[in-house]
Amino acid sequence: MTETAPRPTLEAVAARAGVSRATVSRVVNGGDGVRRPLAERVLQAVEELGYVPNQAARSLVTKRHDAVAVVIAEPETRVFADPFFGLQLRGISKELTAHDTQLVLLLTEGRDDHARVGRYLAGGHVDGALVFSLHLDDPLPGLIQRAGVPTVFGGRPGWSDGTHGIAYVDSDNRGGAREAVRHLADLGRTRIGHITGALDQTSAADRLDGYRDVVGDADPRLIAEGDFTPAGGERAMRELLENRPGLDAVFAANDLTASGALRVLRERGLRVPEDVAVVGFDDMLPVAEQTDPPLTTVRQNIEKMGRLMARLLLRGLDRDDPEEGADDTPRSIVLPTTLVRRASA
Repeated sequence: MTETAPRPTLEAVAARAGVSRATVSRVVNGGDGVRRPLAERVLQAVEELGYVPNQAARSLVTKRHDAVAVVIAEPETRVFADPFFGLQLRGISKELTAHDTQLVLLLTEGRDDHARVGRYLAGGHVDGALVFSLHLDDPLPGLIQRAGVPTVFGGRPGWSDGTHGIAYVDSDNRGGAREAVRHLADLGRTRIGHITGALDQTSAADRLDGYRDVVGDADPRLIAEGDFTPAGGERAMRELLENRPGLDAVFAANDLTASGALRVLRERGLRVPEDVAVVGFDDMLPVAEQTDPPLTTVRQNIEKMGRLMARLLLRGLDRDDPEEGADDTPRSIVLPTTLVRRASA
């Protein structure tokens, strides 16, 4: 075995800097009352010795853990297969890293995991939580509320009577869906189908509402329920072709759904966009640019959504005196969407 060198101690830093242990503690833990020349000597000694502050001791002083839980209410097989989650996590990670804050990832494989996540959040391990991909019957919001952890949600809340006091970041799902369907209508398509996402999520419900805003009281046979996955897109596309074989366009709730729909259309010998035009939602480049043909889709800035979620949470945690004047930090942010035209429509 290789022996490891002992970790530098607070006392060693104090000896190197020629100050007291208490002075070193105040400097490394962000306390006040240390003259600048002394603080600079301490910081130089910290760098020379490679001293790393003890997080437990630091937390006693700052009342902060410098850690944030990211809770994704999906099984790991879905999280690691869907680029959406990777993009959102990248945005969150960039923002937390810029503030020297650790990301703690928590997944919920099944109902048994909800109690575990609730206990962890209530245990005082993190300063706050970022939660997304919730379903309407998910118990997590209640568990988080009981834990008393500052929280920002990804997506418009749909589990309460309103959104007052709930911090969240979302995209304009309904407006983006309207733009997608109007584009198909402007192309002269008159039998426009829709493959929904999982309708127990507000993003899917909002996109369905946006579709209906344009087509009005559409033939129910033109709507098939999916689940935001390629397999769900395949199943729903087959259902649409069986129920309305003459449809000439499809708006899919996300790019993965659209990729599944495109495979079925190709299998049936239908040309895209000549026979059936297809529009997706997300503009995830690993998907949208690799489909055959490349996918016309609604762009939402997924990585920016992640960054803004983290930023909202950190700003809330950093408010020095919440009683001093009105809090000008927004409680919710809804990002605009844009249509990106490619070859599929």
